[in-house]
Amino acid sequence: MTLLRIAAAGLLASTVGISAAQAQGTVKVGLIMTYSGQFADAARQMDGGIKLYMKQHGDKVAGKTIEIIRKDTGGPAPDVAKRLAQELVVRDKVDIIAGFVLTPNAMAASDVSQEAKKFLVIMNAATSVIMTKSQYSARVSLTQSQVTETLGKWAATKDGAKKAYTMVSDYGPGLDAEAGFQKSFKAAGGEIVGSVRMPVANPDFSAFVQRAKDLNPQSVFTFIPGGAQPAAIAKAFAERGMDPKKTKIYGTGELTGDDALKNMGDSALGIITAWHYDHNHDSKLNKEFVAGFRKDNNNINPNFFAVGGYDGMHLIYEALKKTSGKTDGDALIAAAKGMSWESPRGKITIDPEIRDIVQTIYIRRVEKVGGELKNVEFDKVENVKDPILAAMKK
Repeated sequence: MTLLRIAAAGLLASTVGISAAQAQGTVKVGLIMTYSGQFADAARQMDGGIKLYMKQHGDKVAGKTIEIIRKDTGGPAPDVAKRLAQELVVRDKVDIIAGFVLTPNAMAASDVSQEAKKFLVIMNAATSVIMTKSQYSARVSLTQSQVTETLGKWAATKDGAKKAYTMVSDYGPGLDAEAGFQKSFKAAGGEIVGSVRMPVANPDFSAFVQRAKDLNPQSVFTFIPGGAQPAAIAKAFAERGMDPKKTKIYGTGELTGDDALKNMGDSALGIITAWHYDHNHDSKLNKEFVAGFRKDNNNINPNFFAVGGYDGMHLIYEALKKTSGKTDGDALIAAAKGMSWESPRGKITIDPEIRDIVQTIYIRRVEKVGGELKNVEFDKVENVKDPILAAMKK
């Protein structure tokens, strides 16, 4: 018998079906995040988005006060994430579980969500399969397949790329990215001329880039985590003479984030990425979001983690409004299904069947604007669903 079931049995005998939090007019939201360790910056961004939303909209919704309880996994630690989710449900009596920078942690907590029938809001973790683990989960971020299948098709049909070489980090998101790009690129008439999977914590990409160059591909697709690696692979491209003006270089948004661009310098010019959010996105709501975030976070620009936290809180608030403050999982997930709103990234929707986000994927090119390197949106594909989950429902 699990810890959750043992505790739940005791609680059932001593309550009348209403949590202490509800009785006090409070909705408790448990955040499971990576507040320490190598992914701490991602959690700070996400938490910044959460705090900004609550600052703008207050801490009360549907007559209830929102109380946030923060828990730190320290990194990818599914056992820790599951234990923390159990503690949040049993000891802290949370009504909603949210957060999740990383897939393994979201997967582990999903088991608890399913068993305890708790609404679970995924604010980042981007692997498709997560959504199959709990019928009470909804995601407001992205999936790798959503981005890379869009990019593969666009590259072959709109950018004239007929041959491509793929380079990805050898772990779950990298393999998803590789599969998504290759599948859609080939389906659109392109040819994959070679591929390589690289160690996740890789400081030097010279040998891998040389292997690609030896094949003289028309284009290269690459997926690597953030941090120092984007600058390292851009350096390797430059040193090996793979100029984006001559060899098309495609990637996802991690490749050309703010920190990466600062370290890449002009070697980044011309790199094309597909992504769902950038602080340069031109909309009134996004300008207000960026200004508010920068004011509260030492002039740092928000990234995709921040918009995930912001939209995650919007989903929680609006679902509670629709349920008039009811917090049982069945009511909240029913309220979340099909919900549509204007995000700083543009219009987004929670698909009523797969409970996953439907959104615009922007095609961007690194250009120099006002002396600064920026991701400039020049094309887009609207109403993109995760193709893996959508196929499961057919």
